Amino acid sequence: MEKQGVDMRVAALINDTVGTLAAGRYNDEDVVVGVILGTGSNAAYVEEASAIPKLKLEGGELPKSGNMVINTEWGNFYSPCLPITEYDQALDEESLNPGEQIFEKLVSGMYLGEIVRRVLLKIASQSSILGDVSHTNLKTRFSLRTPDISAMHHDGTPDLRVVAEKLADNLRVRDTSLDTRKMVVEICDIVTGRSARLAAAGIVGILRKIGRAAPGDERRSVVAIDGGLFEHYAEFRKRLEATLVELLGEEASRLVEVKLTKDGSGLGAALIAAAHSQY
Repeated sequence: MEKQGVDMRVAALINDTVGTLAAGRYNDEDVVVGVILGTGSNAAYVEEASAIPKLKLEGGELPKSGNMVINTEWGNFYSPCLPITEYDQALDEESLNPGEQIFEKLVSGMYLGEIVRRVLLKIASQSSILGDVSHTNLKTRFSLRTPDISAMHHDGTPDLRVVAEKLADNLRVRDTSLDTRKMVVEICDIVTGRSARLAAAGIVGILRKIGRAAPGDERRSVVAIDGGLFEHYAEFRKRLEATLVELLGEEASRLVEVKLTKDGSGLGAALIAAAHSQY
């Protein structure tokens, strides 16, 4: 920047998850987790510095607050327990980063529409329910996006007209029966439901790591979430919140709140930069 004559100083370098956590905590001190659920997915949380082994091993100075923000990069989480299907495996193999960001490929908005497309392609290759595959866009990668499956999933028309329009416009699948459209909605529901449940499981894992929402814990715990998947996909949000109750139990979940922190990543970056600025 100096070479270009730009009078600018980098006050802070953060990612969007840490920014969301900072923005949420600025407005509500009970915010302990920040999550991005949009095109990508990640989470950050507030940890007690004394619980970070790396700080002890390296003899690092503990922050005065006694806390430190941990960026989990949960998008790169992998476990044999993850419900990975043949569609996920094929998507991963054909991606720009095979073998990486597995959790993100199951959860984030970047991939949900593509997973639905792959399921529909498999159905079309084994039956005539969607017509002749060669005359469609079913083989075109990312021809179905998450906003498209959200529109189909929320289609409230009696004849599922929105579903018919999306299939025709995006996939060139025309003249579908009502039963076929209902099947498509069910596929959207399954793929989105899995995503929401996995995201909720990740949140619960973090809460348990820091001793929140545990038996006897009376503290209010707030999860700040930013991202279009959570903000705009109502059924996704509904399923995530229901799964939190399912995993935490009715009593513990009453003290856990998920809160949309719109534009949190940008606001958080500004707040952190301001906190480190000198006047």
